[in-house]
Amino acid sequence: MIELRPFSSLGGANHGWLDAKHHFSFANYYDPARTSWGNLRVWNDDTIAPQTGFPPHPHRDMEIITYVRDGAITHQDNLGNHGRTVAGDVQVMSAGTGIAHSEYNREDETTRIFQIWIQPTRGGEKPSWGTRPFPKTDRAGQFVVLASGFDGDGDALPIRTDARVVGATLRAGKTAEYTLGSDRRAYLVPATGAVEIDGVRVNARDGAAIKDVEVLKVTAIEDSEIVMVDAA
Repeated sequence: MIELRPFSSLGGANHGWLDAKHHFSFANYYDPARTSWGNLRVWNDDTIAPQTGFPPHPHRDMEIITYVRDGAITHQDNLGNHGRTVAGDVQVMSAGTGIAHSEYNREDETTRIFQIWIQPTRGGEKPSWGTRPFPKTDRAGQFVVLASGFDGDGDALPIRTDARVVGATLRAGKTAEYTLGSDRRAYLVPATGAVEIDGVRVNARDGAAIKDVEVLKVTAIEDSEIVMVDAA
């Protein structure tokens, strides 16, 4: 089963410095049919103007994954962590028992990110933050795990939940497969390009909510950059 959620159907708000689109109910946007997908709770498509950003604010009990599509994001928190994550790379913040952080676009260009929140399956742990590069050449033609709650997923950033965040870059006409399992759900968004899944076209920034699929086959209609969550 594939439910297409066109970009034009997403909720959102334009705050001037921030143009936010919401795949799921968030802030002042509420759709009872789009409150979560398994343990995936938030997928925001954020466009952040140069030299602006989110001032310090708190979180707890959430795994927050940021995939940078263009530009860069600079993180700072009350644990002393500070870092800059650039386009194509990923940062993870496990809010745990509580953390306060800021996220700014310190660049002279627009920054575009996917921010993904997944509900944790482990609680009561100290907060943490980490970032690492994921060269697009390493995921050319195949899905690579970017963040994972499972042992054995190589260099993936750790998250405290029964989920994976994966990415792939596909040339037009190429197909990548991902073993999902019929008991799990996936949510897939092309950052760029367009793909086809079981006859359904998914354009850039559209969402595809997927379930009851053992092996997922994704074919690029155009050169595409894909991000997906494999959720419980």
